[in-house]
Amino acid sequence: MRNILKKGIPDKNKIGLQLNCIQQVVRLQSIQCRTLFLLMNPENMCADNKPGPVLDLTPIANCNKCQYNIALKQNDLCKPGDACVMVKSGRQIDRFFKRNPQLAVHYLNDEFWEMRAIAVRYSPQIEIKKLINDPDEAVRRAVAYRLPVDQLDPLMDDEDREVRITVADRIPLNKLEKLIDDDDYLVRAYVARRLPVGRLFRLIMDPDNHVRKIVAERLPEVSIMLMSSDSDPDIRRIVADRADPEALIDMVYDKDWMVRLVVAANIAPHHLHMLKNDQDEEIRTLVAERLAEVPDS
Repeated sequence: MRNILKKGIPDKNKIGLQLNCIQQVVRLQSIQCRTLFLLMNPENMCADNKPGPVLDLTPIANCNKCQYNIALKQNDLCKPGDACVMVKSGRQIDRFFKRNPQLAVHYLNDEFWEMRAIAVRYSPQIEIKKLINDPDEAVRRAVAYRLPVDQLDPLMDDEDREVRITVADRIPLNKLEKLIDDDDYLVRAYVARRLPVGRLFRLIMDPDNHVRKIVAERLPEVSIMLMSSDSDPDIRRIVADRADPEALIDMVYDKDWMVRLVVAANIAPHHLHMLKNDQDEEIRTLVAERLAEVPDS
């Protein structure tokens, strides 16, 4: 009867450079530009008012102005409209550096933020530390994702939550507790997931329900009853599901019927009589079924 109504804590995707998101935004902007062009140029519409041939707005660089025109293009290491560092296209820049990672370090100081963010992904770790105070948060997120974990301390107080989340996800455990009072609940949630269970007590009273749910899932069984009076019934249900059956006598009168239902499912058999006359019929039925299974009940 254990584990009834157990509530899982949703896992969050780990924070990285988020290139896929950037590429989706660029793709959406391209579609919006294409639609606007058709509305402003009706001659590109077919007779039935449906769009004519799709207008390709992929940015194409002038290879004659590119220093890599001969050295790379002839060896298929770059391609206009596909893998190119001369246009402001995250997708093309990423493909260019993927083929030529040794060149990324030369673009760490580029004026275009996306160029710097992608260059961080491919540059040697020793070169990216200088961008730890970059004015753009996307660049700092990339730095936080790639720096050696023992060099993340300066980013613990970064103004961007995603940077701090990345730090909380990667920083050594002996430094993690420094983020326990972070203003953002997601940062504290990552702390709650990674802290040794013996250090979770400071988060039992966290103001955010999501953080406390993680704590309730991870606290040792001997300590879980410290959260038996939590204000969130979902958390009390987790407590009732994990606590020692003997300790559940303190929760038989919980005001939430679903909490009491979990208690009825898990409480030690010789304490079932405390719920025998519960106001909820479903709980009384469950208690009767459990009592019927107990010899001489």
